Amino acid sequence: MSSTIHSVAFIGTGIMGAPIAGHLLDAGYGLTVHNRTKAKADALVARGAMWAPSPGEAASQADVVFTMLGYPTDVEEVYLDKGGIIAASRKGAWLVDLTTSSSQLARDIHDAAEVMDKHALDCPVTGGEQGAIDGTLTLMAGAAEADAAPILPLLECFSDTVYYVGAAGRGQTVKLCNQVALASAMVGYADALALAETAGIDGAQMVDIVSHGMGGSVALSKLAPRSVVGDYRPGFLVEHLRKDLGLALMQADDAGMALPGAQNAFDLYDALCKVGGSRLGTQAITLLYQDQETGASVGLDWSLLEQPAEHDHGHHHRDGRQH
Repeated sequence: MSSTIHSVAFIGTGIMGAPIAGHLLDAGYGLTVHNRTKAKADALVARGAMWAPSPGEAASQADVVFTMLGYPTDVEEVYLDKGGIIAASRKGAWLVDLTTSSSQLARDIHDAAEVMDKHALDCPVTGGEQGAIDGTLTLMAGAAEADAAPILPLLECFSDTVYYVGAAGRGQTVKLCNQVALASAMVGYADALALAETAGIDGAQMVDIVSHGMGGSVALSKLAPRSVVGDYRPGFLVEHLRKDLGLALMQADDAGMALPGAQNAFDLYDALCKVGGSRLGTQAITLLYQDQETGASVGLDWSLLEQPAEHDHGHHHRDGRQH
């Protein structure tokens, strides 16, 4: 435990947040938790965490506040609203957002916190649910290493690698780079499984063979086996990857460039959300290649695609959701 940090607040105890918060509790930090759905924090409270009825109240007595939320709109509300984290937290407190969010919003939060003598940084993570459970996440901190040194002992509770990318917002951009590369890898293995099936090749065997070649990827090795056996339980939600890709496309638009691979992946994940797959794991992309009966068995409704098309990504909210 850091000698100068004793009390920690954790806001957002979902698929990723709950195990991360658990590691902080195991390390001996006094932990206060808040989640929009209280039941998702009950297990942590049973282990000794304190419950707070709002994000501001959770943050008010903490030396360090962590957030792991769903969308940038959630981040903006929790940090910047009246009575939110920035207003309610102590002077000198560290405010660490683990959410994958907007780089501009991260800069706005950092600047607002500094004016009030508080230290906010974006620190998105990668490694999925299993990485959170194992405490082996990779972190991308939007700060210089020396600046973030006081909270390193806490970050090490749930990660095995911390990268420092120098300035507020850059952590979010690097995470979006990860999501863009991941999404194209997901589409790639979904294509490969579909092609193998046309020739009667066993999907598991194809995955094993290709994973040892240049076509291999972490996505292929870890997620394709779930697709093969029809396990679509979420380690990372379809709707969250769609959100991340929307953010990447918006940032690319702002820079005057196109990301065709990311756009293709966004369109596919957007379609999967529209037919009812938003709360499935990202490996459910392979359902787009299956017959209607297979999709219906996990709650998909292909007729929903026949509804009028929504706007393209250029008209998305900053959080990646459509009007």
